[in-house]
Amino acid sequence: MKKNTITTSLWDASEHLETDEDMVMYLEAAFEDGDPALISAVLGDIARAKGMSQIAEKTGLGRTSLYKALSPEGHPDFATVLKIINALGLKLQATSAKV
Repeated sequence: MKKNTITTSLWDASEHLETDEDMVMYLEAAFEDGDPALISAVLGDIARAKGMSQIAEKTGLGRTSLYKALSPEGHPDFATVLKIINALGLKLQATSAKV
C-alpha cells in the first residue's frame, strides 16, 4: 500500500502583504490583540514585505539589529518602534477605548 506524504512549509505573512491597506489592517489587528511580541513580529513582517534594507536605511539602524528587534523574541524600545513605523510610511493614531 502506497503512503501519501504531505510536504509542508512555513507560512510567511510578508509574502502576502501586497498593498499598504493590507499592511495597515494587519498592524491594526496586532494592536487590537495587544501583545507586544506580536506587534514587533507584525512590524517585522511588514518591514520584510517593504524591504528590510530600505527600512534599515530610512531608520539609520542596521539590518541585523532590525531583524533582532522585530523578531517575536525581540524587545525594541519605543523610539525604535516609532522610527520603524515612520520608515514604513505609517503613523500611530490614538482613539478612545470606550465602547
